[in-house]
Amino acid sequence: MSGINTITFDLWQTLLLDTREMGAERATLRLTGTKAILLACGEKCDIEELNEAYSNCYQECRSIREQGLDISFQEQVGLFLSNISEGLGDRVGKEAFSKLMQVYSDAFFVYPPAPHENAIDVLDYLKTTGCKLGLISNTGMTPGVAFRRFLKEHSMLDFFDVLTFSDEVKLSKPSAEMFLTTLTKLGSEPSTTLHVGDDVRTDIIGARAVGMKAIWIEGFSGQGDSTEPFSEADATVADLSLLPDAIQEFLC
Repeated sequence: MSGINTITFDLWQTLLLDTREMGAERATLRLTGTKAILLACGEKCDIEELNEAYSNCYQECRSIREQGLDISFQEQVGLFLSNISEGLGDRVGKEAFSKLMQVYSDAFFVYPPAPHENAIDVLDYLKTTGCKLGLISNTGMTPGVAFRRFLKEHSMLDFFDVLTFSDEVKLSKPSAEMFLTTLTKLGSEPSTTLHVGDDVRTDIIGARAVGMKAIWIEGFSGQGDSTEPFSEADATVADLSLLPDAIQEFLC
């Protein structure tokens, strides 16, 4: 008997399915919204300049996350503005900065990812097993508060006992602390926890490195370097809908 009593989930491309096209639409909306707010503050800028700043901000945030860390959503928007012009965040004032954060966040709801069509059924089934459920997500360009709202709107929020978003804890997968912080809140041990996700580096390696079991949902990220420690999942499924069957061996 495996003794699994806790299951944690990744979010992107696991419970929510996104496309590059939707991401590009969100970026465009953020840039046009930013331009309008900055012009109202008397700050001249063009879309090309904003696009370069947005790209630089993305790369800087990615570099931070590759170290297992993250920055808050407010810090991320401030970083974006500083890439447009040094000191811009201070010049526009608190009210405009707040509007910029709103534009940045709300783009997610204008061009949202699609909840996996089987997500609720899978989560509902797992709740019937008596397992505690957690969510561990790197947030990217969208804050955890927006994800909570989205999950609530799609009737998924209440399935989770604990939700850990990288911008809120300033950690990111695959850092051990990101996983262990979640398990501490859940009152669970790595040896009795199974993680489900699509990314080999952040989900499979990250979870298995701290002693958790892991199920990989294939199709969204490459298999990675098979020689890297902990890169092999305990089980693989082609789609989230197949998780209930795959998980049986860990529950019996």
